[in-house]
Amino acid sequence: VYLETYGCQMNVNDTEIAWAVLQRNGYTRTKEPAEADVILLVTCSVREKAEQAIWNRLRHLKALKARRQQAGLPLRIGILGCMAERLKEEILHREKLVDIVAGPDAYRDLPRLLAVAESGQQAANVLLSLDETYADILPVQTSAGGTTAFVSIMRGCDNMCSYCIVPFTRGRERSRPIASILQEVQMLSDQGVKEVTLLGQNVNSFRDMSEVQFQSAAAPALSRGFSTVYKAKAGGLRFAHLLDQVSRIDPEMRIRFTSPHPKDFPDEAIELSVMLSPDCPSQVLQLIQERHNICKQLHLPAQSGSTRVLEAMRRGYTREAYLELVHHVRDSIPGVSLSSDFIAGFCGETEEDHQQTVSLLREVCYNVGFLFAYSMRQKTRAYHRLRDDVPADVKKRRLEELIAVFREEAARANEAMVGRSQLVLVEGPSKRSASELCGRNDGNIKVIFPDAEMEDAAGCEALVRARPGDYVLVKVTSASSQTLRGVPLCRTTLSRSAASR
Repeated sequence: VYLETYGCQMNVNDTEIAWAVLQRNGYTRTKEPAEADVILLVTCSVREKAEQAIWNRLRHLKALKARRQQAGLPLRIGILGCMAERLKEEILHREKLVDIVAGPDAYRDLPRLLAVAESGQQAANVLLSLDETYADILPVQTSAGGTTAFVSIMRGCDNMCSYCIVPFTRGRERSRPIASILQEVQMLSDQGVKEVTLLGQNVNSFRDMSEVQFQSAAAPALSRGFSTVYKAKAGGLRFAHLLDQVSRIDPEMRIRFTSPHPKDFPDEAIELSVMLSPDCPSQVLQLIQERHNICKQLHLPAQSGSTRVLEAMRRGYTREAYLELVHHVRDSIPGVSLSSDFIAGFCGETEEDHQQTVSLLREVCYNVGFLFAYSMRQKTRAYHRLRDDVPADVKKRRLEELIAVFREEAARANEAMVGRSQLVLVEGPSKRSASELCGRNDGNIKVIFPDAEMEDAAGCEALVRARPGDYVLVKVTSASSQTLRGVPLCRTTLSRSAASR
């Protein structure tokens, strides 16, 4: 089998789950499409551009499949993931190229679907589940020996933002049992992984209902000034408890999480946390501030700086509420690095609305940004209720303006780090130079520095060279909007670095 992944980190994780299922069923894996009996594309549907990449790829695979059939070597092609869920009929009927279609909740069914395809029939399973979390399937890491890994903690989304297709392609929210998440993180720690990112469409609404004694717990409050289109759900172990437990597994392992929703950072203490563990901070922001191995970095997707557009998007907050949350986060976690998502040219967006987004970018001064032009998606509320009335050239101009402003502000934020020391987790050689190493600091910003001998903070007399998985203290000498450069001071550990602050 040959696996190809498109789109977000959830799809990378889905690829690992699909591969784990197939490996259990006797498949081996190849890195060469020409060697494969089965080619599976794990697809994305969030934007039109992502889907177009798949259609283009299928055109290339059509020629490969024809050559293989002429040689008497059948090739099966499968579309997995969000695009399979959204466009099942079109995929199966277009030129009869695709043999199997499997939605995000159907990966357990891959061996059966492939067996059906062996008989010459097309096979599909795009049923969405209310409870599938693949909790019992430990994903097989696609980058064996890597220093970082992603762990899926929940699937689906209940927020129903008007622009977003995720609830229709990935279903409703359901969370993995904490025990299975802890087992996976422990396994990664044993393998030498030094950074884990907890993944979900909306991680901070995590709600593990697997333990009976916590099923009657009260529903948590929302961030001040935020609302939802659904009624808050009671019961279950929440994200603060999960984050507490994950951060205790390995003091030398960094913990990140993405993507949270701004609505789920309440100020109020959660009684449940105190009941579970008296020394567990009762809210997520407090945990980030207190634990040395939880990164001081938050993704706060804004999408727009205009209250009017945010209402049309059904985001559940105003510009003012969002900014109040940003100030609260910065007060709670000094030096926090912030990232965000923005959509340019949403339905009905005026020039004034766009300028409010520009001003939000300037006011918040994000370190990392993900900015896109709006593309209408079928099935969404916007498709049924709104008009995609911002011309393509206007969307393009507005997006370019947002990117320019973001880069200007990010460069300013990063330049403030020049002259300071940053703790960097080394990931490997720099892509541009074999004589340099690349890693990321606590704020998830790329740091590049020379691959040179340095002291070891443990006190060993011999000079050492850093390797992937090492923590290195780097003094920043220059900065751009996306990268820091510096000189290595010494190799150290996460715990030692925290103790010396």
